[in-house]
Amino acid sequence: MTVLHALTLACYGAGVLVTGFSAVAALLLRDALDRLHLLTLATTLGVPLVGLGLVLKNGFSMTTAMVVFICVLLTLSGPVLTAATGKVAAQRHGLVDQESPQ
Repeated sequence: MTVLHALTLACYGAGVLVTGFSAVAALLLRDALDRLHLLTLATTLGVPLVGLGLVLKNGFSMTTAMVVFICVLLTLSGPVLTAATGKVAAQRHGLVDQESPQ
């Protein structure tokens, strides 16, 4: 086993563990606002780790460029979508005013 192969497996394993932990923990929580924290963990840490593992495994090619683009897009848009979803959920629960700009 080479160092590159071991690093690839470590990235895959860490990414899958983070994403799996987030999914299982989200099933255990009842409140939507609590579940959003776990979704952010999966999109900002799990996806880049799996993407890095794919990049290390495949080398540099057009497929790798597409994987990197998707991982960057998901990593950047995930927290924004989570914040917007959290605001809507807080408005529905009456925690924030409907017309609040925050």
